[in-house]
Amino acid sequence: MEKTMTNLVKGVGISLLTTVILLLIFASLLTYTNISETMMNPVIIVITAISILIGSSIGNIKIKKNGLVNGALIGGIYIAAIYLISGIINWKFNLEIQSIIMIAVGMIFGILGGIIGVNKK
Repeated sequence: MEKTMTNLVKGVGISLLTTVILLLIFASLLTYTNISETMMNPVIIVITAISILIGSSIGNIKIKKNGLVNGALIGGIYIAAIYLISGIINWKFNLEIQSIIMIAVGMIFGILGGIIGVNKK
């Protein structure tokens, strides 16, 4: 159980770190190129998906069982952490269709990452 918890925390941490790195790269691209700001929402969803997929895969490599559940947990905890941080930073924060899409993406890519991580040799 302790090993599972450690790997879940590791997976969420890797996901958050990956998100920060990819968002910094995207912010630089927005600043120094002609990329339209209308691309922000789709790119943020893709960055979230990639980050959760990577974190969930790495977090589940050593667990070797329950990839679906552990991946969903990593995706869910990641999304909860992001929304908690967003709520603290922006008091006018509320759930919209974009939020529901992010939650679905987080869970789906968490599950996919869990499957990949458990089956990696």
